[in-house]
Parts: sequence; C-alpha cells; structure tokens
Amino acid sequence: MSSAVRAAVPLVLLLLASAAGRADDGASLRAGVFTPARLAPDFALRGSNGTELRLSRYHGKVVLLAFGYTSCTEVCPITLSILSQAHKKLRAAGADLQVVYVTVDPDRDDVDRMRTFLAIFDPTIVGGTGTAAELAAVRRDYGVVATKLPSPGGYSIAHSSSVYLIDREGKLCALMPFGHDADDFAHDAGILLGNKQPCA
Repeated sequence: MSSAVRAAVPLVLLLLASAAGRADDGASLRAGVFTPARLAPDFALRGSNGTELRLSRYHGKVVLLAFGYTSCTEVCPITLSILSQAHKKLRAAGADLQVVYVTVDPDRDDVDRMRTFLAIFDPTIVGGTGTAAELAAVRRDYGVVATKLPSPGGYSIAHSSSVYLIDREGKLCALMPFGHDADDFAHDAGILLGNKQPCA
C-alpha cells in the first residue's frame, strides 16, 4: 500500500485538524487536534464480542477508533500491534481505554473471523462489522477512504489508516496518522484519560 493511500484522510478533517508539529511540552497531544472538537458520529454494528457495537456505549472511556480488515498484510497488523502495546503501557489506567476496530471488508470479515483475528493482538479489542451499506455509512461519517483493488487470487483494499482519539464524553479529539509508535498513543491516551474534559 502506498504512503499516499495510507495518509489519505478527507479534506474536511484536514481542515479541522491542526498540525501536530509543535514542541511537545508533555501536556499537548501529539496527534492532530480537531478544533473545535465535535461529537464522534455514533453507529450500530455487529460486535466481535457477540453484542451490538455502539460507540455511545463507551462514553466514560477513552476510545481509539481504527479502520482496517483481517486480510490486510501490511498496515493493519502494524496498527493493531502498536495499539495493543500502547494499551499495555498505560497499565491500570488502560482499564478505561477501549480500542474499536471497524472493518472495511464486509464480504470477508464476519464476527467470528474478526474475533479470531483481533485476539492475536489484544482480546480486549472490539471489532465491528455489518452490511456493505452500514459500513459505508460509518466510513462516510468519519471520512474514511476504502478502495477495492484486484490482486492475485482475490483483492486487497487500500484504505485510510489514521486512528481517531475520542474522549470520555464521546468527542472527537484528535487524529493520529499512520507511522506513530506506541509511546505516542500511550502519551495521548494518557492525557485524555487524566482529564474529564480535555477537548474544546
């Protein structure tokens, strides 16, 4: 997958997110911050944990929301590994962190397949799947790009690979592009976990 595709995020989100290049004073998020913050669009999907997956059910927790698919061989495993490492780095505070992973491949990613795949990285990660129309609506709400590409023996999917950081009140706080390490995610999640109202 090209670096251009991995970095793809919709123009409106780029306009809302400020650059994350300022000096890190320990109290600032390293991800690009949404200004102003807004409520993260809710959705209802089939959860890999066997229940309905609604983002609103995690109000009171910090959510890291990512998109990908189980047949991905490059970006997705790296992202999930990094999020799992970040979760562990938070230690006890990580109990109030929830990683949510929504598939961009409804044709192959059913509940059982997602549960098995995600358990390789962290059994606490909750995956979301649904019909093509349901998942397309979620991608549209979050500005996620997903394009099916033919490949030998089937297809692959080029998709946006940034991770959304959502605070305890369900507000979209920031967007972390692909390429950041577990320390960056643990740093930003730690800030959100330590503040009741960190988003403007």
